[in-house]
Amino acid sequence: MRKLARMRLLGMIRKESLQILRDPSSISIAFVLPMVLLFLFGYGVSLDARLIPVGIVIEQPDTTTQSLAGAFERSEFFQPSYFDNIQTAQQMLNERHIDGILWMRNNFSSNLLAGGEAPIGLIINGVDSNQANITQGYIQGTWLAWLSRYAESRGQPLPIPVSLEQRVWFNAALSSRLFLVPGLIAIIMTMIGSLLTALVVAREWERGTMEALMVTPLRIGEMLAGKLIPYFVLGMAGMLFSVAMAVWQFDVPLRGSFWLLVVSSALFMLVALAIGLLISIISKNQFVAGQLAIIVTFLPAFILSGFLFDINSMPEWVQLITHLVPARYFVAILQTLFLAGDVWPVVLSNMGALLIMLLFFFALVWRKSHKHLE
Repeated sequence: MRKLARMRLLGMIRKESLQILRDPSSISIAFVLPMVLLFLFGYGVSLDARLIPVGIVIEQPDTTTQSLAGAFERSEFFQPSYFDNIQTAQQMLNERHIDGILWMRNNFSSNLLAGGEAPIGLIINGVDSNQANITQGYIQGTWLAWLSRYAESRGQPLPIPVSLEQRVWFNAALSSRLFLVPGLIAIIMTMIGSLLTALVVAREWERGTMEALMVTPLRIGEMLAGKLIPYFVLGMAGMLFSVAMAVWQFDVPLRGSFWLLVVSSALFMLVALAIGLLISIISKNQFVAGQLAIIVTFLPAFILSGFLFDINSMPEWVQLITHLVPARYFVAILQTLFLAGDVWPVVLSNMGALLIMLLFFFALVWRKSHKHLE
C-alpha cells in the first residue's frame, strides 16, 4: 500500500511539474518578476533624502555668510542655489524648483559677531510632510554643526545644554535600499506562493480535468501534496534567487544564519501556498482566484507588512489588522536576519505566529477539500 501511495504521489508531482515547465508564466513569476521588482526597488525606489534643492538668500555677503553657505555646499544632502533677495527665492519655491529657503538677513553677521542673537529664516515646502520634516532636520543639523565649529574657531564655548553622541545600529549608512530589499523578498514569495497556487485547482475545474482526477485512486492528501510540492520547490528557488541578488547585486549584508533564513522562508512559503490553495478551492475560476489572491495576499503584504510603511505609525485599529497578515511576521524575520543577525526572540516569536497560521489555513484547506463534485 505504501508503495502504491508513493507511486501515486510521484505521478501527481510529475504531472504538476510538467505543467509548470509548459507554462512560461509560472517561470516568469518565479524568476523574472523577482528580478524586475528587485531592480525597481533596489535602484528606482529610495526613501533617502539626497541632494535636496535648497535656496540660500544672502542679503549682505561676507566671510561669515560664505562660511555657512559652504557648509551646505559640502553636505551630501543639499544642492544649494543662491539668490540676492527673498522674493526671487520664494518664486522658485512656489514653482517647485527648490524645496526650502535659508534666509540670512543683512544684519546676520554683525549680530553674530556682537554675541547676540543672529536668527536665520527657514522656509520649507510642506506639501510632502515627510520630505519637509527630513529637510528641516538636515538644515538644523548642518546649522548646529557649523555654529559649533564657528564658536570653536573663536575660542568661545557654544551654550548647548545637551551633547548628543549618535550611533546608528544595523544600518549605519542609513540606506533605504538595505531596508527595502530584504522586505521585498517577502512580497516576492507572497506572489509566487499565493498567486500561482490560487490558479492550480481553479485551472483543473476550468479545463474539466478535475473530474478525471476524482475518479483516480488518488486520495485527497496525495492530491494536495502533489500539487503543492512542485510549487513549494519553485517558490524556494525563487527565494534563493532573490537572496543571491540581494547579497551580491545590492550589497545587502546577511548577518544571520543562512539556514535559519531557509527554514523561516520555507515556513512562510507553506503559509502562502495554503492561502493560495484555499482561494483556488473556493473560487473554481482562474480569473476570480487571481483577483482574490492579489486582494487578499499581495496588497496587504505590500501595505500592512511593514515592508514600506512603519506599522507603529498606523492607527491602532490598522495595527490590529496587520496581525492577520502573514507577511508582517516574515518581513520582521527578514529584516532581523539580514541587518541585525540571529536575534532569537524576534525570529522565534514571528516563526511561532507563522506556524499557527500554517496550521489554521491547512485545516481550512483540508476541510474544504473533498472528492465529489458538489
